[in-house]
Amino acid sequence: MELLADMSAEDRRQVLASGRRRRFSPREVVFHEGDPADTFLLIDSGRVAVRAATPMGDTVTFAVVGPGETVGELALIDSGARRSASVMALEATEAWSFSAETFHRLRRTNAGADAFVLQTLAGQVRRLSGLLVEALHLPVETRVLRRLTDLERQYRGGSSPTLIPLTQEELASLAGASRATVNKVLRTVAADGLLELRRGRVVVLDPAGLERAGS
Repeated sequence: MELLADMSAEDRRQVLASGRRRRFSPREVVFHEGDPADTFLLIDSGRVAVRAATPMGDTVTFAVVGPGETVGELALIDSGARRSASVMALEATEAWSFSAETFHRLRRTNAGADAFVLQTLAGQVRRLSGLLVEALHLPVETRVLRRLTDLERQYRGGSSPTLIPLTQEELASLAGASRATVNKVLRTVAADGLLELRRGRVVVLDPAGLERAGS
């Protein structure tokens, strides 16, 4: 867990002892957009989606967060802030939940924790900047393929094939595309032997070929 990587074994033990173990069922909402930002989660197993509603009433998925990663910590930097996005479990998920008090104590007493927050913030800015450039300059089909490649890396368990348990609607939200476009792209690359389509999920058979297709 990167957040705890620079701590001694005793410090890690104390930090985990200050948290609360939580379990979420598939499709269970972890945070609602607009909720008070009073906790953050360190994901132990499973994955969650970070998403927000647009003024038009659509839902945009910003990221999929998995084991060893945190969610909700950036909102705690601004005292009294509200959640800027909702978080939903994509599958059975277990996480450590920490209070805002624990978060701020970590930042005051552990240089590694504070550096982690800054690195996370910088990474978020880079990632969102990259997505904006893609949205402005790349064909939607390429964006779909790149999000599939990102997800394949996220879900990869070692050797191929890699099962991505997201629906086409969720893939469309991640890529900023319509479901019809996602379906068309998926059927095209499936015909090329790069993946298989199954009900509510995609199985990537050739990760390298998929990455080349989206380059």
